[in-house]
Amino acid sequence: MAGIVESDKIDVGFSGKRCIHSRNCVLGDPHVFVPNAPGQWIHPDAASVEKVVAIAESCPSGAITYIRKDGGPQEQPPAVNTVRLRENGPLAVHAEIVLDGETFYRATLCRCGASENKPFCDGSHTRSGFAATGEPPLKDTPALEARNGPLKVTPTTNGPLKLEGNVEIVTGTGHTIHRTQRTFLCRCGHSANKPFCDNTHKKIGFVA
Repeated sequence: MAGIVESDKIDVGFSGKRCIHSRNCVLGDPHVFVPNAPGQWIHPDAASVEKVVAIAESCPSGAITYIRKDGGPQEQPPAVNTVRLRENGPLAVHAEIVLDGETFYRATLCRCGASENKPFCDGSHTRSGFAATGEPPLKDTPALEARNGPLKVTPTTNGPLKLEGNVEIVTGTGHTIHRTQRTFLCRCGHSANKPFCDNTHKKIGFVA
């Protein structure tokens, strides 16, 4: 399910294909994002534009987007590009993401290997019993000269996610474990060095 719900001050977009049901929206304001509604479930006029914007930008998957029509600022890329490790779950990326010729700011990318919507997460980590810590050991890496800018994400053929650009890998509790301008992150689900690739995808015959 995808589409745009229009209102006088703000249009709200939703992509069911990208949604991972984090529920930030329905918990943020159940009058704007009505849970379990049989029909239209997004009502942009039920709260202030600022609140709708804040809830949309809290959506980690980027399934919810918006276009302001009141003259206010549109969504901007973050000051620091981050990849957050979700415990037993996906990679939550917040950056000026460049992927498959598109540019967007929020995405949750599969790292269990089981998603049927690769490179995006579709919740398969829960069904497959994927286990991966969101708190790996911290590394002592030097600060980057710049912390933002375009982050090119390339799902390599039958292999890891290649990230090119300024990025910080962050634990679920907010500790930075790695700062880099180029890295390869596991997406087969079997690396012994998660979140980083250790070439296990070749041993197990990972296909993507």
